[in-house]
Amino acid sequence: MSTQLIERMAVEIDGDGDAVVMIHGLGGTSNTFTPQMGVFGGRFRVVRPDLPGSGRTKTSGSLSMEAFAERIVAMANALGIERAHLVAHSMGTIICQHIAADRPSFVRSMVLFGPFPEPQEPARQGLRDRAAAARSDGMAPIADAIVAAACSADTRTRQPVAAALVREMVMRQDPEGYAGTCEALAQARAADLSRIGCPVLLVTGDDDPIAPPSVVRTMAERLGQGRAVVLNRCGHWTTFERAAEVNDLLKDFYRASM
Repeated sequence: MSTQLIERMAVEIDGDGDAVVMIHGLGGTSNTFTPQMGVFGGRFRVVRPDLPGSGRTKTSGSLSMEAFAERIVAMANALGIERAHLVAHSMGTIICQHIAADRPSFVRSMVLFGPFPEPQEPARQGLRDRAAAARSDGMAPIADAIVAAACSADTRTRQPVAAALVREMVMRQDPEGYAGTCEALAQARAADLSRIGCPVLLVTGDDDPIAPPSVVRTMAERLGQGRAVVLNRCGHWTTFERAAEVNDLLKDFYRASM
């Protein structure tokens, strides 16, 4: 594994083969997908950036879904990647949807964890309020609230290490970078799903308040090659909460789509 600075983003690169670009969500980093890395060994070149304002990447320029998408494509170009499989979580799934709709020749397939097309109106104000809280009170209270609300009760009880990982990752975010990302997500608009023609696997939890199963199934129906999977006793942090099930789904998806 190597870590490089590309397009002013910290980017982790592993392996050789077909490119897989993994895009984290709000409060996440490249480590969102660490439990999945064993799936790709030997067959794929896995590229995991920390988005601007998140993790090890400082805020630079305006933050928006469109700007994030442009930065991802520019990163791929810098690495000589002409086509890629996209994997994303939460906010990252919106970025992927825009890339796939606007640049269909670039995207071979997508796997979207905790996906949603855009925030609902009440959530937009909640994100703005969270941005203000990050600036005034720091990340610890936000991290605690996210674990309580977005991890399933089963995860908090039976997988305390997964809940602790979510808390630690969110708590370590730069407050200003996190606030700016909240504001960017609050302004996000849905991509035109009818323009996406690649195979898409959409995965959510039955206890996910951000990407509820009804929303995810509707998205799958609107996609020409979409399939929705709902994991039991799982909240929004799918890749941590149900790592083994997620890894099995990835293996089956890439076996079928290659």
